Amino acid sequence: MEAENMTSPQMDDFEDVRFETPQEANELHQEPITEHTNQDQETLETNSQAEIQQDEVSLETLQQQYDELNDKYVRLFSEFDNYRKRTIKEKIELIKTASEEVITLLLPVLDDFERALTAAEISKETKKQFEGVALIYNKFKKVLEQKGLEEIQAQGMAFDTDYHEAMSHIPAPNDEMKGKVIDVIEKGYSLNGKVIRFAKVVVAG
Repeated sequence: MEAENMTSPQMDDFEDVRFETPQEANELHQEPITEHTNQDQETLETNSQAEIQQDEVSLETLQQQYDELNDKYVRLFSEFDNYRKRTIKEKIELIKTASEEVITLLLPVLDDFERALTAAEISKETKKQFEGVALIYNKFKKVLEQKGLEEIQAQGMAFDTDYHEAMSHIPAPNDEMKGKVIDVIEKGYSLNGKVIRFAKVVVAG
């Protein structure tokens, strides 16, 4: 009989039970997710700003290193360029004056040729010999000139200690000749612009 008194559930018993719709269920579950997502976004922004600041510091450091290396390179290149120019200049000067010693030793021979031609008495019998000696002298002098030998002008020029060596002084024949070379005892020569023998001169005082 007790079994008969146990009645089955009625529909009224389920009236207070409310089922969630799919949309409400999604909204219910999305609320904490949204809050969590906002926190993650703030964290990402903070991390991004920190990374940007770190990148800026790294870029500034790299720029300083670049400037230092570039400055060292410019100075090194400038020093090397000066060294290269100086070396080239020294080589050119060495080439120009390489034969200086030999040519200086040959100058007395050139002087002897000139004295011989000046003192020679030309006659019909000696004319051919004189012309032969003159031809040899001209060839010899031309070879020396091709090597850079040049005669220093002195006769009638103003006395210049850079090119002339005064052997004696004599009274000037006129005011115009005062301080000028009135006679040349020995010719002077320069080799590629460098004086290798001063002209020995007499200066009018």
